[in-house]
Amino acid sequence: MDKEEINEDINISKDEKDELNAQTAENDVEAQKSKDKNSDSEKNDDEKLTPEQELETLKDKLARTFAEMENQRRRFEKEKEDAYEYGGYTFAKEALNLLDNLERSKAVLESDDKLKDTEALIKIIEHLDIINTDMLSIFKKNNIEPIKSINEKLDPNLHQAMMEVEDDTKDPGTIVQEIQKGFLMKDRLLRPSLVGVSKKKVKEVEKEEKKDEKNQ
Repeated sequence: MDKEEINEDINISKDEKDELNAQTAENDVEAQKSKDKNSDSEKNDDEKLTPEQELETLKDKLARTFAEMENQRRRFEKEKEDAYEYGGYTFAKEALNLLDNLERSKAVLESDDKLKDTEALIKIIEHLDIINTDMLSIFKKNNIEPIKSINEKLDPNLHQAMMEVEDDTKDPGTIVQEIQKGFLMKDRLLRPSLVGVSKKKVKEVEKEEKKDEKNQ
């Protein structure tokens, strides 16, 4: 056997070896895939629930569904009640402007020097008062009533202080003037009363401060 034949045999053996290694590697990959598949199958089998567990799961889902349905029913009932109770809320709030205009018109007429103490003015004021009374009566029938203000303590939930008035006859924070009447619709605020509240006179405050300094 010459040198070329020996080299050819060596090359053939090398190719066969490489092919064998490749086939072995492929077999190893297939074996690993099969092993992983079997492992996943066993895992899925382990995760299968028993009939009792499935029943408990279904009961839990059913209870959650009923709870959500009940919550939705309650929300719907609340919205329906609010729509019935406060359906005219926006209209009532706008209607208050009519009362304001009546009050402004009355004030303008009463301050007119040419109309003061005339019979015409007296009749006009009487008619305006009748309209004002009728509107308040209609509001009251629909659970809309004015907020009490004069001589009441300032309540931030009902009143909005617009000014302070020096008045030593009232406790500080007492409402002594009503600039614009506020209204409630049942327990809901239509608008707050715009008011003036009392405060002590400056001289009285200075006296009290001097007394405090002496006592200290």
